[in-house]
Amino acid sequence: MKIKTYLLALALLFLGCSSMMAQAVDYSNDKAYQTLYDAMHRTFNAGDTTKFFPAIKALQQYLLDKKDLHGYYTQRCNEIVFQMNQKKIYEAYKLARELSKELHDKNIEREMYMAFNMLGHINHYCGNNQEAKENWFEVLRLQEQYGYYDSMPTIYMNIVNVALDDSPEEADSLLELAKAISLKHCPERVFDIETRHTLSYFYRGEMDKFREGYEAYKKGVAEGKTSVHGRELEIYHESLLGNTDKAVEMARRDLADEGLDAIPLIYEKAGRWEEAYKALKKETEASDSIENVVLANSMMGIGDEMRVYEAEREVTRTWFLLMAAVILFLTLLAAALFYIMQSRRRHLTQLKKAYAQALESDKMKTAFIQNISHEVRTPLNIISGFSQVIADPELDAGIEERREIAQMTQKNARLITSLIDEMLLVSLNESKEKAVKENPVEINDLIRDLLQEAEANLSPQTKINFESELPNDFTILSNEYMLRIIINALIDNAEKNTPEGSITVKASKPSDNEITLTVEDTGCGIPADEAEHIFERFVKLDTFKEGIGLGLPLCRMLLEKLGGTINLDTTYTKGARFIVKLTV
Repeated sequence: MKIKTYLLALALLFLGCSSMMAQAVDYSNDKAYQTLYDAMHRTFNAGDTTKFFPAIKALQQYLLDKKDLHGYYTQRCNEIVFQMNQKKIYEAYKLARELSKELHDKNIEREMYMAFNMLGHINHYCGNNQEAKENWFEVLRLQEQYGYYDSMPTIYMNIVNVALDDSPEEADSLLELAKAISLKHCPERVFDIETRHTLSYFYRGEMDKFREGYEAYKKGVAEGKTSVHGRELEIYHESLLGNTDKAVEMARRDLADEGLDAIPLIYEKAGRWEEAYKALKKETEASDSIENVVLANSMMGIGDEMRVYEAEREVTRTWFLLMAAVILFLTLLAAALFYIMQSRRRHLTQLKKAYAQALESDKMKTAFIQNISHEVRTPLNIISGFSQVIADPELDAGIEERREIAQMTQKNARLITSLIDEMLLVSLNESKEKAVKENPVEINDLIRDLLQEAEANLSPQTKINFESELPNDFTILSNEYMLRIIINALIDNAEKNTPEGSITVKASKPSDNEITLTVEDTGCGIPADEAEHIFERFVKLDTFKEGIGLGLPLCRMLLEKLGGTINLDTTYTKGARFIVKLTV
């Protein structure tokens, strides 16, 4: 929670510095500009949505009339930051994409760094840290190309906040780069960067370096220097001296919401695990509360667009409603995961172990939401794009083109439905109870039905075969619904990984009380050392492949209920081969 708030503050600082450096018009004596700017600034700080948007639109129009493009696009960014402050991330993302498209279409390359900076903040706010870093590195490239050196240290600090937990070495390197640029172009920022570096030592437990940095900070303060990190540095110094309670009180008093991040760390360094656990719990609850507001606001924005589109194209209403359902489901799922995580923590007997598990669970939840968000966002973007094409009153498309659009829309809708089905099946089959075997199942007919359905989605370069040693009327008593899910998931997995070649399904009866079903392909294959890892939830060896990594874990879960097994045959090297064994 602290990092997201800090990034928004940096966004405003960055915009202000850029505006001062590149502004072509001097507004110091322009009363009309000052009046418009004061109105915008006042409503921005107050979070007054009713008055802010008219105020900033008036300021933007004034800047356009003055032909001050840099000032105009700076205010466009302030509009995006306002939406983020209101936790309306969906609306902020739309505005950022519109800004990027406009700058690109008008070939205003010099100001393109603004759009990338906004996308970086939005991606980081949503947990897409890798995309955020890529956005900010592009900002640095453009700033260096067009001479915006004064603002580069701020962008480096944004990346440091993202990299600090995962790669302290990278964070140190970035801080040194920011310092080198500041020394050359904006020396007044050096003290702030050095103070931020000192804080990182405390986070990592390098207390000797932290102590040296603190002494340097105090020397700088004596010389009249200031830093935005000064309050936090003083709090952690009290913690280092052993004044834990005083440090906690200072964090509550001086850091406001950011203190929720600092307090668990202070208790952790003091070895007071019970207080650390309780403080972490309070921080996590507050963070999840904010995330729920963000998700709810985003869902409202998407709902508004759905209603508009319903009026234009009633035939696509089902898929837009599905978008809202997916977001609602993700919200409920996140809340359920948080509740389960908290319930399990209460049963831990060692408070230190509970504290560590709380941190790990939070990371797993974030990774899960990122994975789900990414997999759902891609087909939704495709559906949204085609819906805009169809809704265009000037669209002049033939029957074949309309058929292709409909097929692509249906394909991506099926993909979203499949993702939801997998998640529901996993959640509904958590129990260890055995399944009821009450259906006589003709194995050959079942497999032929599934292969016939699968052929419609196959690449033209891929062939699918069925080889059976069982009699055509061979029947076993089992659960037909579960068997269909298992075999279909294995065939679907083979299709995804075999763009060309062949897929073969085999059925045999090696003994009187056992049958074997084999699904093999000539695709990319699976390394032998990943043979068990792939049956864990949300594991994807290729992140570019469709799906969320639940198909194979679901197969194993259902087979355990049926008293069967599934394994990867590591001796097969032409692709991948899965072997299913069922008792008769």
